[in-house]
Amino acid sequence: MEYRLDETDRQLLRLLQTNARASTAHLARQMNLARTTVVARIAKLEQEGVIAGYGVRLGSRMEQSAVRAYCGIRVQPKTATSVMQALNRFTEVEEVSAVSGQYDYMVFVRCESNEKLDALLDRIGLIDGIQQTYTSVVLSRKIDRRTTAEVVGEPAAG
Repeated sequence: MEYRLDETDRQLLRLLQTNARASTAHLARQMNLARTTVVARIAKLEQEGVIAGYGVRLGSRMEQSAVRAYCGIRVQPKTATSVMQALNRFTEVEEVSAVSGQYDYMVFVRCESNEKLDALLDRIGLIDGIQQTYTSVVLSRKIDRRTTAEVVGEPAAG
């Protein structure tokens, strides 16, 4: 059975996405709820798998100094598992998504320089089972709803 989010859950998730380190007392004040209600809601969201964990968002300094790229890859039949295992060994690979269309997977990578990106793409291209790759380097991020930080060249909304 699928857990249904209500508006209070959505508001709580938005606040946690903005600052996962906020105290439950602070969240309760912002939501005009009892602290025990917020604690219970967070526990329920974790139990239901809505909240899978808490992490760190990189700041603008890290974002601006990194070279980011999307790499579409096409794999040979029956090699997806070994290709995923190989990609998982590269710390520069931040996300791999199965996609429809011309490529089987879209890989998001982050490197310290163009030279390191070039070397990484060479290593990815050598993985057994990869038939073809196509890479697009990210020039700038225009919309990012995963963070409250400013987008390059645009003031933060709010």
